[in-house]
Amino acid sequence: MSLKSERRGIHVDQSELLCKKGCGYYGNPAWQGFCSKCWREEYHKARQKQIQEDWELAERLQREEEEAYASSQSTQGAQSLTFSKFEEKKTNEKTRKVTTVKKFFTASSRAGAKKALAGKLKEIQEAKAPSPAIHRQASIETDRVSKEFIEFIRTYQKPGQDIYKQCKLFLDTMSHKRDLSIEEQSECAQDFYQNVADRLQTRWKDIIEMDSKRVPRDKLACITKCSKHIFNAIKITKNEPASADDFLPTLIYIVLKGNPPRLQSNIQYITRFCNPSRLMTGEDGYYFTNLCCAVAFIEKLDAQSLNLSQEDFDRFMTGQTSPKKQESDSFSPDVCLGVKQMCKSLDLLSQLNERQERIVSEAKKLEKDLIDWTDGITKEVEDIVEKYPLEIKPKSQALAAIDSENVENDKLPPPLQPQLHPAPTPWCS
Repeated sequence: MSLKSERRGIHVDQSELLCKKGCGYYGNPAWQGFCSKCWREEYHKARQKQIQEDWELAERLQREEEEAYASSQSTQGAQSLTFSKFEEKKTNEKTRKVTTVKKFFTASSRAGAKKALAGKLKEIQEAKAPSPAIHRQASIETDRVSKEFIEFIRTYQKPGQDIYKQCKLFLDTMSHKRDLSIEEQSECAQDFYQNVADRLQTRWKDIIEMDSKRVPRDKLACITKCSKHIFNAIKITKNEPASADDFLPTLIYIVLKGNPPRLQSNIQYITRFCNPSRLMTGEDGYYFTNLCCAVAFIEKLDAQSLNLSQEDFDRFMTGQTSPKKQESDSFSPDVCLGVKQMCKSLDLLSQLNERQERIVSEAKKLEKDLIDWTDGITKEVEDIVEKYPLEIKPKSQALAAIDSENVENDKLPPPLQPQLHPAPTPWCS
């Protein structure tokens, strides 16, 4: 009978609720059992370790590429072997976690594009070194330019293919409309710009709308809706199904441009109160995981992860400089002199406009400071006058001198009457 009367329930030991590190504070399951203070310390240590490992990996890959390039200069056969090693190494890099923008946005393309690129590079290398004798006489400048060109192709391989597809699609579309007038062709281009802007605006609204929802399921539905719109926009733009390599950079761009309010709080809210099965399976879980990856990538974005100096990183983040301005002086050899001069003039005008705006703002600031200074001095003077008012007293009558001739001395006794003595004459010998 006594056993039946006992209260049954879940009994949690007090020690299980405390921080795993033993600091005395209560832990949180979202922080792996740590308290907020210990979690920040552990997270900081893990992040520093990850950054150090990525930095060492980047240095090791750089050394391997330099050694492979140096060995490729010995023989013509070694050059093709070096490129094969580079392709193999590039394939292995796909499976590793990358935290830099350069590695993040330069995902490898398909096998056909790789073969085409390998053929182009082989033709370039054969044209550069047709015989061992000519190769031995190659100058240092030629080797440097060739290395920079190969590095350029490696870096901008996928963006170059995307630009080629877009240009080809635009030319094919306009070739069917070549009989139209200039105004109608211009309207087609403007319609394209407006459609792209409308799609991006829709994505921003979807992810911003997440903050207005109360139920975790509705917040998750907003993320899914935004992600589907992104996939649809990429599919329309590229005329092919979108991949994860295209989706994640676009999602990062949408998060940066939309700047959703309380994004971290909403993610934590969904993580803690949403059904775990929805977050681990299905398209909702996939899209939510990509959003968490995008937020984590933005949080870890710093000068070291981008392989930049702190000064350059600060200038880029504040908008003082941009990659477009740095690359404005590099033109294709086919561009005419007038176009080059026009681009340089536009850059100069933009710089002058920025300087003029800065001077006008500084002049307005100086004018405001002068007005404030004048008002401050006037107020201080008024306060002093009010605190210490000036009192003008009547002029007092001056006392007469004792030896003055105007003083009436008749009533004085003879010993006290003043006497005037003549001036002494100078003594003459």
